[in-house]
Amino acid sequence: MLLQTFASEQMKLDMKHFAKILPLLFLCAACNGSLFSPAVIDEPRVVKEDSDMIVLGEKLDDPYTVENMSRALESVYGTKASRVPVEPTDYYVRFLPENEAQYELLQNIGVEMLDHPVDYRILREGDYYHDPELAEGKITWQYAVVSKDFAFPKKIRYEILDECFLAENAGGGTKADWVDWNAVERESYRLTGNEAMLDRGTKADDGDGVPSGRVTILDNTKGEYVGVKGVKVSCNCFVKFAGAFTDEDGNYRMGKSFSSDVRYRLVFKNKMGFGIGFNLILVPASVSSFGKHSPDGYDITVDENSEKILFSRCAVNNAGYDYYKDCERTDIRKPPANLRLWLFKNLACSSAPMLQQGPVIDNSLLGEYFADYTFLVKMFLPDITMGLRDSNDYSTIYSHAIHEMAHASHFMQVGVKYWDAYIKFVVKSFVTSGFVTYGTGMEDGHGYCEIGEMWAYYVQTMFYREKFGDAAAAFGTSYWFRPQILVNLDSKGLTRGKTYDALSSDITDIDMLRKKLTSLYPELKNTINQAFERYN
Repeated sequence: MLLQTFASEQMKLDMKHFAKILPLLFLCAACNGSLFSPAVIDEPRVVKEDSDMIVLGEKLDDPYTVENMSRALESVYGTKASRVPVEPTDYYVRFLPENEAQYELLQNIGVEMLDHPVDYRILREGDYYHDPELAEGKITWQYAVVSKDFAFPKKIRYEILDECFLAENAGGGTKADWVDWNAVERESYRLTGNEAMLDRGTKADDGDGVPSGRVTILDNTKGEYVGVKGVKVSCNCFVKFAGAFTDEDGNYRMGKSFSSDVRYRLVFKNKMGFGIGFNLILVPASVSSFGKHSPDGYDITVDENSEKILFSRCAVNNAGYDYYKDCERTDIRKPPANLRLWLFKNLACSSAPMLQQGPVIDNSLLGEYFADYTFLVKMFLPDITMGLRDSNDYSTIYSHAIHEMAHASHFMQVGVKYWDAYIKFVVKSFVTSGFVTYGTGMEDGHGYCEIGEMWAYYVQTMFYREKFGDAAAAFGTSYWFRPQILVNLDSKGLTRGKTYDALSSDITDIDMLRKKLTSLYPELKNTINQAFERYN
C-alpha cells in the first residue's frame, strides 16, 4: 500500500512533519515528476518554501504614537499646539488567530496583517517571521493597524500595542488647516531618534512623497521585460501603511504620501483572487521584501539574477493573471476564488490536488490513516503545487502554471467526487505501474487521467503558442493520452471554450469525450471523428 511504503521510507521524520508533507508529496505524481525523487526524501524542510526568516533588531520608538505626535506638535507650534487635540485615530494591534477560520475572518473584514512587528529595526530582510515564543506550526502573531472605531471580533485574541495618530485619518478640528502635519511628522521622527529615515524623504526632493513605480520581470524567452500583473505592492514606515495593485504593465501608485523612507514588499495575493504561498503557518501569502527606499517610489526589476523563488513567484503570478483573464474571454470557469498555490524550488514535480476545495482529505482511507492529525494536515492544504527544480526560464515556469490552472478549471466543472477518482487513479497506477507517471493507460479508471491530462496539456500548448509565438510547441505528446487531438481540433474551429463545455462529470474516457463533442457540435462531426481516429 502506498501510504505504508512511503512511511517506511520516512521513519526518520517525526509524525508532525510526516503529516504535513505526505499529502503534498504523494500527489506530486499527478504531473511532471516522480514521487520518490531524492530531493523529496532528503529534504523534509521543503515545507518552508526555501525562504529566509526576517531578523529583528532593537525596538524603535514609533513616531506616530499619540504621545510622540503631541510632543512634536508642541515642538513645532509652541503654545498654539494646545488648540489642536491630538486624539487616537488608529490602534496598532496584534492578533493571534487560533485557526484558518479566525484568520480568514480578519482578512475578510479588511484587516491588512503582517507577521512581524513594525516598530523594530530590521537587521535582515526575509519573506516571513515567526514569533520565537510560539511553537513552530502555530499561527504566529499578526500585526495590523486598525481604525479607532474598529469592532474587534469576539473570540479572536488581540492586544492593543499603541494608540496612534495618523493625520490623514483625523477629522474635524483635529485636522486644523493651519497645521503642517508633514512638518509635525518629521519633527516626531527627529524627537524619537528616527531622523535618519528622513534623509531622502523630505519635501526638498523633487517627488511628491507618494510611492509609485513599476514592477517588471524579464521574459528571457522573448528577451524583453514585461509587467508583473495584478500583484500587490505594499509599503510602510512604522504604522503608516499604503498598498496598491499593479496594472497589466506592472505600474502602481499609492494613495497617500510619506515623509520618510518606506519598506517595499510584493504580496503575492493577486487581485484576481489567487494566492501564491503558504497560508497561516508562515505568511498569509508569499511576501518578497526589498528593504527601505525613497517615498517617491521604487522600481522592482526581476530577472535571472534575482532570487529564483522571487523570479518564479512573478512568473506564476503572470500566468495566473493571464489565465483568469482568458477564462473571462473564453467562458471557461475560473479556478476557485481562494485558489492556493505552493512553490518549491527543490521539487521537480507539480500537481493540482485541489486539497483546499475538498478532494482526497475526505477520502475514508486517508481520514482513517491520519486520525488525530487530520486537522493539522488540513491547515497545509494547497490546491496547486509547483515543482521548480528543472524550471529556470520564464516561459517554462509560466506554461507549467497554465497547465495546473487548466486542471483547476476542470475541477470546477466536474466536482469533488470526480477529482477523488482522478487522484485515486494517479496514486494507485503510479505504484502498480512501477512508478511511471500517469501509469500506462491500461489500469482501471485510466479514463479520468486521460481526459484530465489531455485537457491540461492542450491548454498549456495553446497558451505557449499564443504567448511566446512558437507555433511548433507541443506538450504531453509522448504520453499514452493524446492532447494532439484537441490541439488539432482547435486549429479547425473547436476552441478551448467549446471543448471545455464537453468536460462534464460524466465524461470519464476518450470515447465518451468524442461522443460528447460530436453531440454538442454536429457541424464538426466528421472533423472530430477524423482527429480522434488519427491520433488514437
